[in-house]
Parts: sequence; structure tokens; C-alpha cells
Amino acid sequence: MTVIGGGLAGLSSAVALADAGLRVRLFEKRPHLGGRATSYFLPDGSEIDNCQHVTLGCCTNLADFYRRVGAEDKIRFYERMSFVDKGGHRFAIGPTLLPPPFHMAPSFLRFAALGWKDKKAIARALLRIAVSGGKPPGAAGTSMLHWLHRMEQTPAAIERFWRVVLVSALDEELSRADAQYGIDVFWKAFLANRQGFRIGIPTVPLGALYAECRSAIERRGGEVRLRAVVKRIEVSSEASPTVILDDESEWRDDAVLVTVPQDALLGMLPPALRDREPVFEALRHLHNSPITGIHFWFDREVMREPFISLLDHTVQWVFNRSVLARPDAGQPGKNGTGPGSGTPASAAQKTGQYLQLVISASYDLVSSSRQEIIDLCLRELHDVLPATREAELVKATVIKEVAATFSPEPGSDQWRPAARTPFRNFFLAGDWTRTGWPATMEGAVRSGYLAAEAILEAAGRPQKFIVPDLPVEGLCRLWAARTA
Repeated sequence: MTVIGGGLAGLSSAVALADAGLRVRLFEKRPHLGGRATSYFLPDGSEIDNCQHVTLGCCTNLADFYRRVGAEDKIRFYERMSFVDKGGHRFAIGPTLLPPPFHMAPSFLRFAALGWKDKKAIARALLRIAVSGGKPPGAAGTSMLHWLHRMEQTPAAIERFWRVVLVSALDEELSRADAQYGIDVFWKAFLANRQGFRIGIPTVPLGALYAECRSAIERRGGEVRLRAVVKRIEVSSEASPTVILDDESEWRDDAVLVTVPQDALLGMLPPALRDREPVFEALRHLHNSPITGIHFWFDREVMREPFISLLDHTVQWVFNRSVLARPDAGQPGKNGTGPGSGTPASAAQKTGQYLQLVISASYDLVSSSRQEIIDLCLRELHDVLPATREAELVKATVIKEVAATFSPEPGSDQWRPAARTPFRNFFLAGDWTRTGWPATMEGAVRSGYLAAEAILEAAGRPQKFIVPDLPVEGLCRLWAARTA
């Protein structure tokens, strides 16, 4: 069994197949595992993530994967999300003991960043999602922004609530994202189950999460080959696929699973094949969206919270890696103003601080220079973190991923392929395949599990890996049953 690609889709499928008793050979072109959700070392020895990634309580398959590879204890969960506006005012939302979908309502009603007119509009739209079991009529095939306008959302509600959550979750602007994807985010994370909202952040660099993946494969007699660049794949209906590396070595196996991004897959296939076969030709209709990660090292402590979300700014998230990496890093204060680490001010870090900033759907920054992006982010940090105005920026790194994820455009599901292809023993996985999820780590792992199930079924050894969604609770359960 050959797996091409060592990102989350490739790793999850390879580990699942190895657990099922298959000998897996995995090819990864980079010198490390993790794909687009990994970390690497700078020349000065600093280890950084290509971009900060988070999980949510509703990401059941990602949680299962972390458990399989012994990384579940490296994820710390938070029950509260803190927001900061241009004036430096803090706001927070979090769950209560009320039954879903009303468990977030008390903190939402106290959310001073929105007026009562805004909250009334948001509540009306959320209730529409809840009573329909996450499938409100009229959402299919339209953009999220169009659906929000139909729901008579105010400009402030769109900018300070819907956009803040969804652009980060979908890596796409509301005008370009399929409404059902956005609705799914709120249904699964905010409404259906009290645990869905929990925010999980790695306490270690992303690369450390995959330390056990290689040994899990090799324990079953498998092999992981890094810096192995696949040049082309020969596929036919008569024989098993052949994988040719850039050193012209050829590898033929009983089955081949390709888990690289869709653009990379097309580059590996013979031109005649990708033009002739609808499953491959359809991939040309999937487009990509960018993410920009910015890394700042300051000479002093400038932030107490473990993370914040910014309102009315280009920067969407700021993660305090110096705090997140500490074993005592706890929740933000009740109103989003507390120290975040649960430690007194006297214990504040005195040797500097490392922050990661994230800008999803960063189309406007693609052509910007490194210094322009640094200057923009510093100005915005001065708004929300006053201590940065006096602090010295010791070091900065900017990572632009122009094709970070596939864009969940309206109607894009019709172009997303299933794990099985028309060719014998040739399978696909990746967050861009037909998972029912947008381009997330959860979607990538789901694709890997779906591919592993398809491979074992084709081999006459059916086995299930997909973990169901969290159960629907409270009134949402009654409403979902009524609409089923």
C-alpha cells in the first residue's frame, strides 16, 4: 500500500491502515511530516508553525487521530473566546449550563461589541439554523453573505460576528463561501452540542504532534520516506498504478492513495488522462484561497491572554505562544480581561514574548511585501495591545501561503471527488475531497479515514474509522428529529 503525501490526510489514512494490519509505504516530498499544518526550524534555531492551527470540540475525527498517535495530551482546550476592538475593549463569549441551543445565550446577551438590534438579527438567524437541524431552506448554492442579507443581518452583525468566526473557519470571504458551509460551522460548533464550541490549541509546535506517526507505520513493517518527490503516476484500468519518483525509480503496489493538494495531483497525472477523465477534469473548477501567518518576537511581555480575536482589523487572531506553551496556561479572565495564564503579574515572563498572528483569506496581502505586512500588523497590535507601543520587536517572520486551502465556493461540492476513482486500486484523500466539511484539519482527517475505509472495502476487509459527529442535544435534538 503506497500513500503519497505526509499531511493530515496522508498520515491519518496511513496510521489507520497500519492499525488495520496493512504495510504502508508513505512518500513525502518535504523533510518533515504534517503538510500545511506543520512546523519547521528557522536558521537561528527557532521552531515555528507555518500558521497557527486550532481545533474545536466538534472535530471528532481529528480528536480520534490525535488519540491514535498519542498526541491528545498536547492539545489544551478553552471554554471562552475573547475579542478585542480598536479601542482595546475586551469582550468574551462562552457556554453555560443551559441546554443547546441556548447554552451560549447569556454571554451573547452581554456581548457589548454588538447593539440590541444586531443581537436580535443574529438570534433570529441562529434560531433559523437550530430549528431546521442545521439545514435551513434556501441555503444551498448561494453565498454566505447572500444568505445573511436574506436573514436581514445588520452590517455590524455581519462584520463583528459572522465574519469574525467564518472567515477564519472557512479561509474565505463571506461573499465567496457556500452558505451551507458557514451554517454548518454554527450548527456544529455553537448550537447542536455544548462541547462543540471548545477551542483546542496545541501546546507544542505542530510538528511535535506527528512524532508518533512514523513509528506507528514502521511498527507494522511500513516505511516513511521523506524528501521523496513524486514526478508522475501512471494509471490504467488494466494494472495497478505505478509511482515514478524524481530519481526515476518506479514503485508499483497493490493500491495507491494520493493525498496531496488537488493542483499537485493534476501535475502528477499524464495530461491525456487528466483531460479525459471527468473525476480529474472537475478538479480544475476548485480554486484556492490564501492564509498569511505572522510571527513576532518582542523583548518583553506585551499580552496576558493565551489568545484573542480582533474586531474591525485585518489581523483576525493573535496567539500568545509564550503562554500557550506553558503547562499552567489557563482560561482568560471571566470578562476576557484576566491574565490568561492563571498566574499573578509578578510571574509574568521577563525574557520576551512570542506571538503568532493569523490572517485567513488574505487576498489583499498576496502582493504585499514582508515589511508592509509587518508594519500593518504592528499598527493593529498597537490598537489592541498597548504594551507593544513601547516594546522592541526583536524578530519577525512572515509566511504567505497563496494556495493554503481550497476555496469553499458556492456549488464547489459538485467538483469534489469521492475516495474511490474509476481506476482499480487508485484512491484519493485530502481536505478538498468529498468529506462534507470545508478545508479544515477535521476535513483532512475525515478524508484519510474515508479513503482507508474504501481501500479496505476494495480489499475485502471492510472496517470503519469515521467517528460520528457529537450527538445533538437539548431542544436542538427535538427540532432535528422533527426535520429528519
